[in-house]
Amino acid sequence: MLDRTITLDYVLSKHIKTPIKKVQPIALEVLRIALYQIMFMDKIPDSAAVNESVKIIKNSKQKHLSGFVNAVLRNILRDENKLPDGSDVFSLSIKYSCPEWIIESFINDYGIDNTVNLLEHSLMTPPVVLRVNTLKTDADLLAQKLSDEGINVKSVNIDNALQVVGGIDVTKSNAYNQGLFHIQDTASQTAVKTLSPLKNEDVLDICAAPGGKTFTMAQYMENTGKIIACDLYQTRVELVNKGAKRLGIEIINALQNDATVKNDTFIDFDAILCDVPCSGLGVIRRKPEIKYKDISEYSDITLIQSKILKNAASYLKGSGRILYSTCTLRKCENEGVIQGFLDKHPQYELKYQHTFMPHIDGTDGFYCALLQKSR
Repeated sequence: MLDRTITLDYVLSKHIKTPIKKVQPIALEVLRIALYQIMFMDKIPDSAAVNESVKIIKNSKQKHLSGFVNAVLRNILRDENKLPDGSDVFSLSIKYSCPEWIIESFINDYGIDNTVNLLEHSLMTPPVVLRVNTLKTDADLLAQKLSDEGINVKSVNIDNALQVVGGIDVTKSNAYNQGLFHIQDTASQTAVKTLSPLKNEDVLDICAAPGGKTFTMAQYMENTGKIIACDLYQTRVELVNKGAKRLGIEIINALQNDATVKNDTFIDFDAILCDVPCSGLGVIRRKPEIKYKDISEYSDITLIQSKILKNAASYLKGSGRILYSTCTLRKCENEGVIQGFLDKHPQYELKYQHTFMPHIDGTDGFYCALLQKSR
């Protein structure tokens, strides 16, 4: 329901005289749930959606609102409830339940056609992709083991990755508990492949939690070398430790660290992964709550990203490399930050950059750029 809130509230507003924000919270939530069932869930009869909603209100402390809820839903059933069908920002916002500022950002960066595709995919179910733990097994063996547990998978276009077929919770499988895989989107796996950490290297993951990229780097390194994995919060550091233990990874040293503050103990890393905090607009189909944040919450985000990248660069060996990545699609947080860095650091060369699009690459929305230090 969260992914359709703007659409639901638009329809409700056509049948409620008072502003949506003034509707009693319990009544509003029940109306949203019922309307979601009516508009987007074919297996639930409309009458059942209405009757159950009224029953919920009657059994609550706000039972006097039952007549109001019943009347609104009955009126909705009698109406065609047509949504705006134009290509203007307002119409797209209602149709795809996305705030106008995000749509404007997408249009400015990628044009209207890509924007519509991005909005369509933002309401689709995202794929679940597994990263095979090559320290313990291989793709064929894992696929067979999962099949034995009733979980079907298929290959994707990157080595040691498998996509789950169907809506099964793979974290409850024996294969998961045995540490044979972790969940990681294909774009994220490709980013690690781009950095390509090697055996016996010293690697820094400056914003690591919950640790998916860290674990994949350790597998590329064949559990040989050293990875320092950092996060601002100790509770998230523990997520990295827990995941590493399950996967049998021994080269990760997870610690609490503020990436925006220079750490003089960090020196001479061969490779650094800089997966910075971002607006997250590439993963709103996984985390729809992100799109309801106000744009003002991101007013300083590029400054933070630039500061983290600058600090990371100071920890690198003379011929080292940095992979900068985000799970957003705002160019100001991606190409903009990278270009700003290159303008001030001529000793770095941009070796690779790519923006992953759900409708083009079949992945989450994601950006990565590989920087090579030449001196």
